[in-house]
Amino acid sequence: MNGGPSGFHNAPVTKIFVIASAIFTIVFGIRGRSNNLGLSYQDIFGALHIWKLIGSVFAFSSTPELMFGLYLLYYFRVFERQIGSNKYSVFILFSVIVSFLFEVLALAVLKDPTVNLLKSGPYGLIFASFIPFYLDIPVSTRFRVFGIQFSDKSFIYLAGLQLLLSSWKRSILPGICGILAGSLYRLNVFHIRKAKFPERVASFFSRLTWPSVNTSMARTRNAGTAPSYATRQVERTYPSSMSSAVEPPEDSIATLVSMGFDRNSARQALVRARNDINAATNILLEAQSY
Repeated sequence: MNGGPSGFHNAPVTKIFVIASAIFTIVFGIRGRSNNLGLSYQDIFGALHIWKLIGSVFAFSSTPELMFGLYLLYYFRVFERQIGSNKYSVFILFSVIVSFLFEVLALAVLKDPTVNLLKSGPYGLIFASFIPFYLDIPVSTRFRVFGIQFSDKSFIYLAGLQLLLSSWKRSILPGICGILAGSLYRLNVFHIRKAKFPERVASFFSRLTWPSVNTSMARTRNAGTAPSYATRQVERTYPSSMSSAVEPPEDSIATLVSMGFDRNSARQALVRARNDINAATNILLEAQSY
């Protein structure tokens, strides 16, 4: 299972976040501050330095955590493609702030010396993303290994589990706080799912990426003014005959519509994918990246 087209097509915000996370991890690692990152009980009632706050949001404290974390961030770019870069930026900000507040509350309530320094890194964003991953991304294939049943989503769950259990309580607590933040976003508290950044702010961040990203964002905005754009791209990219295909099941069409695609494009993609919902999702994502 993959997150759609390779690379960061229509995912400039994810690209910036991944690069920033890698750079901050390397910089803090070189300076020997990796082990001092992360929120602690003393930070709540003492002076919380700006460098430590930034590091706790972006920088992982070890190379294995960096590898698993960047892999998950890269995979979850599929959500930016579904809801758009503007709304995904709101999702990132909401996840980071809310998970941080939950961490502060947990440290203040627990007062547990074994978790006096939580793991640093974008745990809030990563584990908040598991909520839409669990609810919105369908399972397309299942298989058995030594009698144990797995699906094509199992590898993402295993990577998340490895990150969650990397330092026991110190990593489990930030992960749980991220899941709670993702749940609140899913519940649309304060109508957060409708929130957007002003266009000036969105255009500023778009200029931080390469010209090809700006071009793809412009095409995405143009797609909003032409409802049949995605449909035409599906037809152009996969010009096979539809007359001999079996009509897609209504529940499969509804699943793709719930992921943000229009109904007609979803139906045509399912026809071309022979009703394989995962392949149809990739077809739609590829059509958006043109």
